[in-house]
Amino acid sequence: MDIGLRDRVFLVTGGSRGLGFAAAQALIREGANPVIASPHEVTASAASHRLAETSTEAQPPLWIVADNAESDAPERLISAAKERYGRLDGALISVGGTPTGTIASTTDDEWRTSFESVFLGAVRLARALAGELRGPASSPSGTGPSILFVLAASVRTPLPNLATSNGLFPGLAGVVKMLADELGPSGVRVNGLLPVRIATERVRQIDSLAGDPEEVRAKQSETIPLRRYGDPEEFGRVAAFLLSPAASYVTGAMIPVDGGAIRSI
Repeated sequence: MDIGLRDRVFLVTGGSRGLGFAAAQALIREGANPVIASPHEVTASAASHRLAETSTEAQPPLWIVADNAESDAPERLISAAKERYGRLDGALISVGGTPTGTIASTTDDEWRTSFESVFLGAVRLARALAGELRGPASSPSGTGPSILFVLAASVRTPLPNLATSNGLFPGLAGVVKMLADELGPSGVRVNGLLPVRIATERVRQIDSLAGDPEEVRAKQSETIPLRRYGDPEEFGRVAAFLLSPAASYVTGAMIPVDGGAIRSI
């Protein structure tokens, strides 16, 4: 099935590893051009060369050192994408993980740092993208731009020992809904993904805090209806679909990628 992504260009923040990398890989396999953003030069460059192994392009995907918390990051990312490819069709905004901790143990500095990178950084980039992608009235073909936020299950239910996630991600979900309202008339779609227990290094690190990560994984898998953790590629395929014209009538939605783990309706 051709989902219509060939030659489209998407910013992918947090694209050097984990869920962002999985999404970038899925985009490349569908013929799109991801622009990889990461705070670290070494990981960004390495991710670009790994992605090149699955690309038919003559050169590796464009990578840029940028942190969501940096106020000039949106302008630099958008300008670089347009300079290289001459177009921009949207973005996957992955803000990374939040620090572990309870309400009582999470310090003011941890809240401020998380707010700057997770919340404000995502909103700042989405605001810049809105100005760039918003056009005239929506076309009937439904092939307009798409913005996709990688959020968390904390949008639907509080998570133990993740105070900043519980505080910030529900607010970002509200931003997604509001942006979908504001940008819908211009044909720009905005959605959120709610991953749960996707087998990334970040999840393994969280599991290790509770004991042996393999034992924790086995125990946690028993609470998931599909009885297993998700593969990053499974997440990536959902992300690519929602960014694509194949999802042309989906906007303002929170889509779980969770094996059925989120119990709220």
